[in-house]
Amino acid sequence: MKFVDEAIISVKAGDGGNGVVSFRREKYIPRGGPDGGDGGKGGAVFLLVTRKVATLNDVARRHVHRAENGRPGQGKDKTGRSGKNLEIRVPPGTVVRDADTEEQVYDLVEEGQKSQIARGGQGGRGNKSFATATNQVPRQFTRGEPGAD
Repeated sequence: MKFVDEAIISVKAGDGGNGVVSFRREKYIPRGGPDGGDGGKGGAVFLLVTRKVATLNDVARRHVHRAENGRPGQGKDKTGRSGKNLEIRVPPGTVVRDADTEEQVYDLVEEGQKSQIARGGQGGRGNKSFATATNQVPRQFTRGEPGAD
């Protein structure tokens, strides 16, 4: 087993899913109205301290760690599925520094300590959320936000 005590990695949180434009269409309901669902949230990236890991060998093998993206919304007012969070397991005593500024961001020492290092993007809004009394047939939606790097 190789002992690695320093690793340079980059993390990418998941992007939010887009909202959708959809309209309800049924046989005996001629003007069903908007029913576009919102997009799902993107997954976040966390560091989790555990004694089961002795070195940063597993972390150093992958240079880019990505969380899952959120899914887009669907018709029938269905919200898209949120992306799964990514947990990176590190040993106690891990110090996290920003690569650009060399500033210490986290000092992870306690067993079970969990720190979020990248926030997932918010999901976009579907056209149902834009419906009002004066705008009964909205044709707009919003795109999901990108996840943090």
